[in-house]
Amino acid sequence: MKIKYLLMLICLVFLNACSKDDNEEASILETPVANPAKDINDNGFKAKWNYVSNSKSYLLDVSASEDFATFIPNYNAKEVTDLNEVVVGLTGGTQYFYRVRAKSDTQISDYSNVISIVTTGSSGIPEDPAFLKVKVNQLANPFFVGMAIKASQLTNGSPYDVILKNEFSSISAEYEMKMDQISTASGVYNWTTADKIVAYGNANNINVHGHALVWHNAVPQWLKDFSGTDAEFAAEVKKYITVVVTHYAGKVKSWDVVNEAVDDNGGTMRNTIFLQRMGPNYVKDCFQWARNAAIAAGDTSLLLFYNDYATSTNIAKQDKVFSIVDDLKTSNVIDGLGFQMHNTYLSPTKAQIETDLKRAVAKGLKIHVSELDIQVNQFNDISSFTNERRLAQKEKYKEMVKIYNSLPAANKYALTIWGMKDNESWIPYSTELNHPGNDWPLLYDSNFAVKSSHTGFLEGLN
Repeated sequence: MKIKYLLMLICLVFLNACSKDDNEEASILETPVANPAKDINDNGFKAKWNYVSNSKSYLLDVSASEDFATFIPNYNAKEVTDLNEVVVGLTGGTQYFYRVRAKSDTQISDYSNVISIVTTGSSGIPEDPAFLKVKVNQLANPFFVGMAIKASQLTNGSPYDVILKNEFSSISAEYEMKMDQISTASGVYNWTTADKIVAYGNANNINVHGHALVWHNAVPQWLKDFSGTDAEFAAEVKKYITVVVTHYAGKVKSWDVVNEAVDDNGGTMRNTIFLQRMGPNYVKDCFQWARNAAIAAGDTSLLLFYNDYATSTNIAKQDKVFSIVDDLKTSNVIDGLGFQMHNTYLSPTKAQIETDLKRAVAKGLKIHVSELDIQVNQFNDISSFTNERRLAQKEKYKEMVKIYNSLPAANKYALTIWGMKDNESWIPYSTELNHPGNDWPLLYDSNFAVKSSHTGFLEGLN
């Protein structure tokens, strides 16, 4: 009896051992979690990751591209038995990416999350010196490359002038063609500055985009104080639009007729003086007056745009803008939509931008990315323009240009950068934007030197 019992016990132990081995072999390795790199220097960094139960080693990939299309030599599934690895032989001032997998005999886990690193120092690789408009004009379906300018920058031979003539095929007045700059009293107009801007564009074969006929932040004081009836107020706005469009007929190729008419909250109309005194149809009235003036002046090719901001992330606002567009389309008075794109290096996402622009494509509108700049210090968490933010900004400009360049030819109009030099941008210390500190949002630094963002723009055209 004892012998029989011992035999049964031995069999049970053997079966349990076999079952345990089988279960261990059949268990799926967990996916490791990669941690932010440590000890970053000019030539490398320390990659780190969390322990995975039952793993015997880890496979480390390091690449200069986020999709790991290529690998750094010796770092393509490099087998590591520890929970970290010192990566060496890299280039300074360059962005790299790493990921890991767990391994146990023949089993290999899924890839971990991807970690981005920027090595310290400088890569020593110069920025691409190609001129923007030259490369754009070589595309199968080119578009205008625009720049927001001030009349004071247009002195012949100045650094602004040289860059504008070499790089840009369109200009928009940053502020000097708005209503409070041109209209000094009812029926009285100051054309001096606006005429200088338009003449500069016309003389140098640079497209001129008019910005903007009606904007609630550019109402002249005399119109704010206007004591006539609402009908008389509307007549003053009509007269202004008619006179300005007529004055620049054939010289200004496109106009933002109404700017920022939609509120940021709730997808409603912004409560401006124009809404208060002209009613909810004022946008359509302004477009109709602009169209009528152009036709009367013989300018049948003038393009009319509605322009607004933050529609890629604010869906209620986006919906309201497109409801206005539908109404304008029904009346056949709108040609295009301006997307300001005062973006950050984190937002909007590629998918959000594409969704926004595709709605305009579906409606047959021309698309103007009208006021592009990309903040890198919106949280005021850096005191200098770091390599990490430099490369992140480069990628965001590249992404935006790539999205725009992929639009159908019929929907492309212009992609306009909102200012030339970082130190002259409206963004740093902006109370309107609630931006508490410095920033570096543009394509040129304070010395007119091209930045990595400029190279990113060029790479987006590839």
